[in-house]
Amino acid sequence: MKETLESLSKRLDLSKTTISRALSGKGEQYRINPDTVTKIIEEAQKCGYRPNFAAQMLRKKASYTIALVIPNIVNPFFANIAGVIIEEAKEKGYFINVMNTFENEDIEMESIENAYSHNMDGIILVPTGSNGKRLKAAYQPSVPLILIDRYFADTTLPYVSTNNYEGGYRATRLLLEAGHRNILCLAGESNSITTKERVRGYQDAMKEFGNEGNINVKGKDFSLMNGYIETQICLASDYQPTAIFSTSNTILLGAMKALKENKRHIPEQVSMVSFDDNIFLDYLEPAITRVIQPIQEIGIIAFDMIQDEIEKKVKANRQILLSPELIIRNSVRIL
Repeated sequence: MKETLESLSKRLDLSKTTISRALSGKGEQYRINPDTVTKIIEEAQKCGYRPNFAAQMLRKKASYTIALVIPNIVNPFFANIAGVIIEEAKEKGYFINVMNTFENEDIEMESIENAYSHNMDGIILVPTGSNGKRLKAAYQPSVPLILIDRYFADTTLPYVSTNNYEGGYRATRLLLEAGHRNILCLAGESNSITTKERVRGYQDAMKEFGNEGNINVKGKDFSLMNGYIETQICLASDYQPTAIFSTSNTILLGAMKALKENKRHIPEQVSMVSFDDNIFLDYLEPAITRVIQPIQEIGIIAFDMIQDEIEKKVKANRQILLSPELIIRNSVRIL
């Protein structure tokens, strides 16, 4: 016979409300004795009890589902941040519906409308495009919306992101202080605020060192092919870089392939610094110096913001930029 809240209540001689609160992680909030909470959880696990989420949805008029709309699930950065949000949601009793926009604004609008039409409780979005006017027009205030990674400076929409300007500046300054002047910057998606801010950081660092004449920004998307093609073109030109600042680790891999084909060794002939982290970067030869985004913090803060707006009706109005970390490895040569 299938276990229900009613049968669990009779066996434990506790109210259904107490059991429900304990199983939803709200024991401390409602001052339920910790021993009682442990007893409830152990009995629920023992008898295989599962909450009836469909009944909860009808009763509370909530779906416990949040749309996570991202540009490219294949990109390691977006895959990692999706993993953080999914794990956080699971702990809080929510489901995450992942939607892939393929960097297409029309698909993004379709995904948002899909979230609305399926009565999802909220939307966590990595936006596409260069301005937020279309998104702002489609936004329904009754459904919480939090932007992550990318954002629009000309809107009041809440967001959690990395301070990409700081990361781009610090990465470039590291190369300049190591004696490099011909520093190629391989840029990502041209409409993305993350690309614009990383490039702005690169440019400002170059200007501060009196190296404005050597500014060289190439590329237009976060792909391996972009890194490969732009590096090949640069190596065949009069501008010969002694260092490359890659604005993503996917671009980095393409650039490394081009360098290898041209028999340019890292860091002996060309130094490398990349934006974004991944464990495989420590297993490359050499290990890559990089700017690490606080992915864990971005995912957790974004979920907490949207959960508070859903459950406590606390309007999210914060726009948060978190500082990145520069990790030194073996890919930069001091000239």
